[in-house]
Amino acid sequence: MNRRDFIQKTVPLSFLPFFIGGYSIKAFGRSPFLESLISAATETNNVLVLIQLNGGNDGLNTVLPIDQYSNLSNARSNILIAENKILKLTNATGLHPAMTGMKKLYDSGKLSVVQSVGYPNPNFSHFRATDIWLTASDSNQYETSGWMGRYLSDQNEFPEYPTGYPNSVMPDPLAIQIGSVISSGLQGYSANMGMAITSPTNFYQFISNTVDPAPNTPAGHELTYIRQVAQQTNLFAGAIKNAATKATNKSTLYPVAPDNSLGDQLKIVARLIAGGLKTRIYIVSIGGFDTHSIQAVAGQTETGTHANLLRRLSSAIEAFQDDIKLLGAENRVLGMTFSEFGRRIKSNSSGGTDHGSAAPLFLFGKNVKSGILGSNPIISSSVSANDNVPMQYDFRSVYASVLKSWFGVPDAELQRVLFKNFQSLPIITSTNIATHEDVKPNRFELFQNYPNPFNPSTKIRFNSSGSNLTLKVYDMTGKEIQTIAEGNYPSGSHEVTFYANGLPSGIYYYRLQSGSYTEMKAMALVK
Repeated sequence: MNRRDFIQKTVPLSFLPFFIGGYSIKAFGRSPFLESLISAATETNNVLVLIQLNGGNDGLNTVLPIDQYSNLSNARSNILIAENKILKLTNATGLHPAMTGMKKLYDSGKLSVVQSVGYPNPNFSHFRATDIWLTASDSNQYETSGWMGRYLSDQNEFPEYPTGYPNSVMPDPLAIQIGSVISSGLQGYSANMGMAITSPTNFYQFISNTVDPAPNTPAGHELTYIRQVAQQTNLFAGAIKNAATKATNKSTLYPVAPDNSLGDQLKIVARLIAGGLKTRIYIVSIGGFDTHSIQAVAGQTETGTHANLLRRLSSAIEAFQDDIKLLGAENRVLGMTFSEFGRRIKSNSSGGTDHGSAAPLFLFGKNVKSGILGSNPIISSSVSANDNVPMQYDFRSVYASVLKSWFGVPDAELQRVLFKNFQSLPIITSTNIATHEDVKPNRFELFQNYPNPFNPSTKIRFNSSGSNLTLKVYDMTGKEIQTIAEGNYPSGSHEVTFYANGLPSGIYYYRLQSGSYTEMKAMALVK
């Protein structure tokens, strides 16, 4: 292997970064997760900022279903927020009291809540669930490419990338990830792509042409040399540095470093966006959401581990949104949070929550359709330790909506990118998609099944407007049980029968989906 090949194949994968703001920046090669955001066919100045909540966020402690409070209290009394301390978004739904910053964004029309986002037959392993979210695969499907990369794979905008880059057409990294852990979604076919920034101190060392001091020993000299080579061999270093020196953060809302690592990361992102980088996507992260124990302080449940995490998330997003507005970039930036899964409905005896399925997802920015998409999770009066929040929206529907409405990906491309057709959701104001409220009246309606409780069968009635729809049944773990209606049903009322087929007693959900409209109801099988 010659020196050029060695550097190309090994240095981009190593932890030999140049530094910006305390976060090391590592060059990645081609990333199927992100490449589709840079496409000649979808030319745009829009930017997507992804915030990964590592560990599995407890959605029921983040977006609280006030209308289900009594049953929720039965399920998690040792961690539940007092009702009078919830930050109300509506009479039925509110935020954790630590999330005052995001409440302000909601009130100003810059925050969208998508309820109960997940996928059928969820996996409760951190590693596998994260892989599913990054590749947009089914739970029994294993993919090596990312959901965004599949779109660009048939394009010719960046032939031979990364060889010959940067150049006059694309002088900047296609993506920037902040954090030392390289996401599997950033892994390309033969190399990596973008940049990764691992610490704020190193960011500012980079733009000031300094490196951490090393001991005055032979090993120290070698370490200094390696750090210098890492800076010199990063082909995009100049572009990053130029952008960083062109803009200065203007918001005074950022938490004082190092109190909030997410705020520190977003502060760098805002600076690079305002500095003129053509980079389309930034990934930042905050960890600690695997709250199996002592999630809240006994007797003061609005405080504790999870409250601190949500406070950091909320204040960082508020400061970032304020910054990009002051920097004149607000119209170009869309933010989105995601976590590999939610938590169980019922808390455990250790004052925490165990791995679950669906959870709410946030989008923020000037161009989001502010409000709450979907209904509150249905909480039974009798919840078992294995019961989960049922999926209301597939996470790939969110992806489809962002690709289509924010980056202009044509409809013909979406099925190839995501393997299937997924509903487009009204989450971005720059779209022509009908709103959730526009779809339902006089077009679709899902009625309560009868009899309920039932054994061994029950009838489910719904109204159709003549459009394609699907009606599926799920159990409390999120497992898909059966498709009981699918296809184009003529306008009018229809009735289908669901047979228990040896299923055990318990609560089941049936979910109707047509276009951007989704509705879900619960039914009880009693034997």
